[in-house]
Formats: sequence, C-alpha cells, structure tokens
Amino acid sequence: MPTNSDFRNSSGSCRLCIKAVKWVPVLIIVTVVGWSYYAYVVQLCWFTVTSPFERVYYLLCYHVFFVMFLWAYYQTIFTPIGSVPKKFKLSPIDIDKIKRADSEESQKMILERCAQNLPVSNRTVSGVIRYCDKCCVIKPDRAHHCSVCGECVLKMDHHCPWVNNCVSFTNYKFFILFLAYALLYCIFITLTSLRYFIMFWKIIDEKVEENKEVTPDFEGDGELIGMGRFHILFLFFIAAMFAISLVSLFIYHCYLVMRNLSTLEAFRAPIFRTGEDKNGFNLGRYNNFQEVFGDNRTYWFLPIFTSFGDGVVYPVRSLHQSTQQYDSAGVTQSDPFAYKGGSSSLMEVI
Repeated sequence: MPTNSDFRNSSGSCRLCIKAVKWVPVLIIVTVVGWSYYAYVVQLCWFTVTSPFERVYYLLCYHVFFVMFLWAYYQTIFTPIGSVPKKFKLSPIDIDKIKRADSEESQKMILERCAQNLPVSNRTVSGVIRYCDKCCVIKPDRAHHCSVCGECVLKMDHHCPWVNNCVSFTNYKFFILFLAYALLYCIFITLTSLRYFIMFWKIIDEKVEENKEVTPDFEGDGELIGMGRFHILFLFFIAAMFAISLVSLFIYHCYLVMRNLSTLEAFRAPIFRTGEDKNGFNLGRYNNFQEVFGDNRTYWFLPIFTSFGDGVVYPVRSLHQSTQQYDSAGVTQSDPFAYKGGSSSLMEVI
C-alpha cells in the first residue's frame, strides 16, 4: 500500500518534470540560434563569401547583433521576478478575519483597514482593495498573480514561455531589448543572405533546365557547393519568418511603453477609486519611456536595469491621486506631478 512518503516522492518527480518541460521552448530558441550561428558564420561567411572586405564587414556586424541579442535574452530569462514586499502580506489574524467575514462589505472594511498605510490606488471592479487569496497579500498597483510562477508579480505584463519567466517590472526593459535585437538580428541575416539565396535558386533553375539531377553534392558555379547552400536556404527562410513575426510584437510593445500600459492593462484597464481608466498611469510619452528605460541615455539600449522605481508605487494622473502621492521610487511628493525625468510632457495628461 502506498505511503505518504511515496506520494511525496511522486509529487516531487512530477514537479521536476513540469519544470523541465517549461525549458523546452527556451531550448528550441537556443538550438535555432546556435544553428543560425553555424549557418551564417561558417557556411555563408567562411565558405561562400569570397570578398575579404565583405566577409569582415558581415562578421563584425553579425557578432554585434548576436552578442546584444544573447545578452538581452539571458537577462530576460534569468532576472528574478519582482516579488511583493512583506509589508503587503497580511497577518494570520487578518487572513482569518477575511475568511470568516459574513459579507463582501465586511471584507472590504477589513481590507481597507489593512491597506490604510499602503500606497495602493488600484481597486477591483466592485471598488474593493485588490487582495490575492492564494498569496494572502494585498496586491500593489499593477501587480497580478501568475498561475505559472505561483505568486504575485510586480507590474506583471505576461508570462512568456519562450523565456520561461514572467515579463514584469524587473525585466520588462530586457524583454523590449530582446525583441529589438532579435528583430535586428533576423533582418540583418535576411538582407545579407538574400543575394546568395537568389544565387542558389538560379543554380537550381539551371540544373532543372539542363534536366540534371539536383543532389546535395553537386557543384554550381563555384560559390555555393555541397550542403552549405541548403543551410543558406533555410537560414534565409527562418530569419525572414522570425522577422515577420517579431515586427508586430515589437511594435505592439513599443506602443504599450509609450502609453505606460502592460499587456494585461491593455486588455483590462486598471480601476481606481474614481473608476476605470486605461490612461491612469500615462505620464506622457517621454516620461513613460523613461519609466522603463531610465534617464541615462548611455544605458537606454543596453540590457542593464535602469527602470525608475521599485515596482510597488507609480505616479498617477491627478484625478486618481489621494492626499499622499508616491512617486515610482516610493517617495511621497508634495507636488502631484513631481517626477524624475521632467514634467513638460505631463501636461499632455492633465
């Protein structure tokens, strides 16, 4: 008869299997990128490109995009998610009171009392303080519970299987740069391999016209021989396919940055004391950009964390401000529109 120890071991094995499966999309990306490196550097630049100047130029530019892409990808994957601070966690007594509350109004009063010293302005549809019954915490503004990560995440955008991580406050800049450098990487490969892709098809056409069998080891005109031309063919197709799929995703997230929205907020507008407002966190395009990328232009396009604040509190529009206003660094402001990075563009949302 199975014992409790057997069940625990079985449960542990299942969790390990689930964790391993979650890394499969990442391994797919890493495998494709590793193969693309071989196809571009070895098959295209080393065996196919004959001009030394062209070869050096291709290799230098390629490795810049390659390094920046991998750096941003690594940061997106391995940056820990922003966890909710302990001060938002309810005491066992308050948790018990909430569970025993006989009405929604009673729960609302308990939550309002628990959150009276916390910088929260978001509410539920019914106007109640947002509370996670799984984590037993009052949710900070823009935080949401991720069922995959199993906890509440600060400024959660979405859970991305391709990075096996939540895209959130701590790695959102890295995710944007990952999309940007992945797109540039694919566009560069597509444009520089196009000439040789066309050359390959011309050789195929000539073979077909001559009624000769097209085999993997025939020599064309000296530029493309052996299996190398098939690597270049697939390299062009895969790079073009990824570029097409990435461009729309990248443009969409640029739009979200300019509007100071997360993906979740774009689908369901945040709710404040005064009601629903999709522009509640909108500070103007430039300040919105700075909130993610910081105010030091030197680091804007480097996968180094420069986002403003701590992910817990955010500047909001004047109509949503309470008697105490917190900036994104967690400092109480006397000026409701005081914000690091300038206030000129804030006039757009007043």
